Amino acid sequence: MASDLTKIVASLRRSPVYVAPSLTSAVPEPRRLVAAVKAAPVPVFAVIVPLAAGGEFPDAEHLADAVHRRLRRDCVVLTLDEGSPNDISAQEYGVDRDAIQAAGAVNLDPALDSASLTDRLIRCVQLITSGRAHAEYEKQSNALDERIREPRRQDGRSGGHTAAYAVGGGSVAVAAVAALAVWRWRRTRVVRRRPRPVLTDARSAASLREHAEAELVRLGEALDDAQGDAGRLREALDAYSAAGKALDAARTVPDLAGVLVLIDMGHDASEAARGGRGPTPLCFFNPLHGDGPVSVRWRAVGGRERITVRACATCAKAVRARETPDVLRDGATPYYEVDPARSVWATTGYGQFRGDLVQRVLRGELRRR
Repeated sequence: MASDLTKIVASLRRSPVYVAPSLTSAVPEPRRLVAAVKAAPVPVFAVIVPLAAGGEFPDAEHLADAVHRRLRRDCVVLTLDEGSPNDISAQEYGVDRDAIQAAGAVNLDPALDSASLTDRLIRCVQLITSGRAHAEYEKQSNALDERIREPRRQDGRSGGHTAAYAVGGGSVAVAAVAALAVWRWRRTRVVRRRPRPVLTDARSAASLREHAEAELVRLGEALDDAQGDAGRLREALDAYSAAGKALDAARTVPDLAGVLVLIDMGHDASEAARGGRGPTPLCFFNPLHGDGPVSVRWRAVGGRERITVRACATCAKAVRARETPDVLRDGATPYYEVDPARSVWATTGYGQFRGDLVQRVLRGELRRR
């Protein structure tokens, strides 16, 4: 029997919108959504299926990644968000349309709280199409901040006597607490998916070492009280140990970038242990650029094989324009062109070529001159 993923992808090859049979009532008038998707300037696929921990699709990113791998094309994949059945999640592969911010803007917009899922998805696609996704996200984010500040200002004007401001059986203090809870929840649903544009501004070996030392301490403190899945916590501790070992041996900027990659892996594993999203790699071309939210097909100069790597939006744009990205260099050489026998970073692409970077570092396979 074909798997659910096989059925989904087969359906997507016929229509860009797939809705699981159990959710058809949640997506009224799907033809309107299909029309909006087909009008988008880049391929967009909406995959509306239930997400369940331990199932074939435990979260939005796993589902989107699986669909993209099968479709083998640059696109945006829209899904439900595993944290809320009415919120939207977006992933970009080889395109840069601020789809993540488009989904975030829809999730934060109170005017859409009672809208159907069809209308919410259409609004998301419209923002992707218009190019105003980032601006709309900032607008909705700022508006949410203002809605939080207003009850606090009223509470401040009351001189602390919040009981005097009872409204409809409640109070400004209660309203502020409730609003703050909503703000924290809704902002978390978006911010945790917003890519870090820069991991660090430090560029010299000395400043990078100082930054790495501080980040290693921060990871260690976070792991002191960490709870959750034991296997994931073990991965986080292994990454922490590997980062410490790599820091002791680090001599160059690529080495110190590797330390920060390992620290980032530790934070990712710790978050996954608490039930958060899975690992998110940093930019392949230069991890100091921050998160790599865009999947892009790339072939090294002189190479024959094209591979898929995760990159920051700027590097992804350069690759698509057939230009050279801002690559992290080991001396005058792109780090990934260094002899693999001398660099675990070149061997693994900072963990993107192989999934055993932590284990290699713990085994002592660091740079050898």
